[in-house]
Amino acid sequence: MMFQKDDQFSIERREALQNIGWALFSAGLLQAGTPAASLFAAEQTPAFKDSRLGELKDLNSYFPFTPSESPEAWEKRAEYVQRQIKVAAGVWPEPENMKIDATVHGKVDRDEYTVEKVFFESSPGLYVTGNLYRPKGKQGPLPMVLSPHGHFQNGRFYDSGETRVKADIEAGAEKYEVGGRYPLQARCVQLARMGCMVFHYDMLGYADGFCLSYDLIHRFSKQRPEMSSAKDWGLFSAQSELRLISALGLQTLNSIRALDWVSSLPEVDKTRIGITGASGGGTQTFILAAIDDRITAAFPAVMVSTAMQGGCTCENATYLRIGTGNVEFAALLAPRPLGMTAANDWTKEIETKGLPELKQHFKMMGAPDKVVGKYYSFPHNYNYVSRAMMYEFFNRHFKLGFSSPIVEADFKPLTKAEMTVWSKQYPAPPGDEQSEIKILHTLARNNARQIKQLTPNDQKSLAEYRRVVGGAIEVMVGRSLPGADDLEAENISEDQLTGYRQYHTLIKNKQFGEVTPALFCLPDQWNQKVVIWLTDAGKSGLLKPDGKLAGPVQRLVDAGTAVAGIDVLYQGEFNQLQAAPSEMPVVKNPREFAGYTLGYNHPVFAKQVHDILNALAFCKHHESNPQSIALAGFGFSGVRAAAACAHSSNLIDQLAVDPGDFRFAEITNIRDLRLWPGAVKYGDVPGLLSLCEPAALWLAGRSAAVPKLVQATYNSAGLLNKVELHQGRENRENAAVDWLLKG
Repeated sequence: MMFQKDDQFSIERREALQNIGWALFSAGLLQAGTPAASLFAAEQTPAFKDSRLGELKDLNSYFPFTPSESPEAWEKRAEYVQRQIKVAAGVWPEPENMKIDATVHGKVDRDEYTVEKVFFESSPGLYVTGNLYRPKGKQGPLPMVLSPHGHFQNGRFYDSGETRVKADIEAGAEKYEVGGRYPLQARCVQLARMGCMVFHYDMLGYADGFCLSYDLIHRFSKQRPEMSSAKDWGLFSAQSELRLISALGLQTLNSIRALDWVSSLPEVDKTRIGITGASGGGTQTFILAAIDDRITAAFPAVMVSTAMQGGCTCENATYLRIGTGNVEFAALLAPRPLGMTAANDWTKEIETKGLPELKQHFKMMGAPDKVVGKYYSFPHNYNYVSRAMMYEFFNRHFKLGFSSPIVEADFKPLTKAEMTVWSKQYPAPPGDEQSEIKILHTLARNNARQIKQLTPNDQKSLAEYRRVVGGAIEVMVGRSLPGADDLEAENISEDQLTGYRQYHTLIKNKQFGEVTPALFCLPDQWNQKVVIWLTDAGKSGLLKPDGKLAGPVQRLVDAGTAVAGIDVLYQGEFNQLQAAPSEMPVVKNPREFAGYTLGYNHPVFAKQVHDILNALAFCKHHESNPQSIALAGFGFSGVRAAAACAHSSNLIDQLAVDPGDFRFAEITNIRDLRLWPGAVKYGDVPGLLSLCEPAALWLAGRSAAVPKLVQATYNSAGLLNKVELHQGRENRENAAVDWLLKG
């Protein structure tokens, strides 16, 4: 085992390695004097399996929910999942509070309720549009129900038509012609008649919400070169991904602002704010309820499932469902009331897959009677049967006082003219590509300003900076440091060389089915220090072509420091198993949207950081108990090293990096293997380095000075004296070794 100086290979294994070496030498693949264990181009390693080389997960995979064992365990898990949703949706940190200047006009008076037209900006140029229903003759404060509509044709203006409603009535899906023909209005009207205020608001691209078009938000399929440059970028581009701006995120922002607005209305009872929607509106329902506890009850229809998670571009976002899914999102409601319906679609198994676990979860949370779910044998819908269940749900939990069963009464439907918020007096905003660029770039600038405001100047503000920016990086890496029980090592070879012993080892992460090939060089007189040396050539970067140690590595070994090199995913030995891709692998979905892949699978960059974490954890937990662990990285490996240190800075004593001239902001190809969504939003490479304290930092590269953000964090921690800038690119590895050896 590595670090144990007195281990001996068996005679049989040594003979086998010698035979392999002789065969390679005879074939012209091995130079005289080259130890067999140093060969990585013609690897003698037994083939290994790594889960990351297998099939990618997609929205049609299986997403079970395993309840936590205790409320305390769930509290920790829930915090992470909520943060994961917020990071994925681009609302971490939470959007700044702003006074919402809503325009409310065009009141329509019905016998038992009124309906008004509402619009306001959720962000400059981005609008929330909808109708506000108010019950008449009711004393406040009144319960409020938000009502996102879902993927119904024309959205809020939906009319199923005479033929469809007759068929629905005959099938038992609808009870009355008016309610069946206008089911979205029907639920708003009935809730208003029950004493609730209702805000029925548009999904982007539907009805009045065309500041971003329907085709863009819901039907995007092909990348747009003209909207993918580093300067002029739009939605679904590499640049929008690097800032975590997505269709799902924009709709989530609109939902948050809708909640902000209704919560500000003096007649609204803030203890009784619900939300309900079906299909894509169901997704909006559980996303908002999961991340905002101002929602006190939620009823997502035909969307919560262990199967298909949502097929639209507006229901997916990078990072959103890695290691989680819609059932767990619904679980975040507990102990607040949760109601669900299922139909003859991907939700049909809810009563046997999902609901039992949710019942167990709600019971554990002390609220066994606050979760209900029911399958109805109809196509994907929010029909009368489902609506009736929803009315009973809100009647019970909002204590509306109505007798059961609650029956929809007929009503006079609103015309499109009575619903639309735009008019000559209030002209609609533009919805073209220039408007898209303006909306997204303004949002990106505002987000950047919000992050910049977190720049620390003392210990307290540093803690908040780490909570927010460090919390985002934790989600983007998507992995905690492996524990000792998660890892095991398989030694492939061991050679005693002049002054040191060389080990070729496979570090296996049993929890995730990953393998990290490693080369360890252990000095005969070891000083209990380890440097993990990362290069863009992988672990072969520790060696010269003749198999001897590269000069800087030899210097470390001569000084008594152990050196480890690893192959991260798509380096070295991985390429013997499977040719490295030239572009980021994607799921089998013809639509060129990163969220369909990266909403369920880690980006390649994050997977490569996982290899570094595996190596760090292996060193940390090794029985030889190293007293110091340092990390060094050069080229793009320097960026990976910075990310690993930002994630686990308390484990690393020294970080020496030269990230070269690379910045994530320069990426314009959505399938670039280096793409790490969110990197630009959270400060790019300097942002990673800013999170590396308390590790001592040696930095080379393009900067003529230590980046201001790095100075701010290290200075706030009282550790600015632990930062050293190497000017110039010459002799950088040896300069890094000089610094590492100083300790």
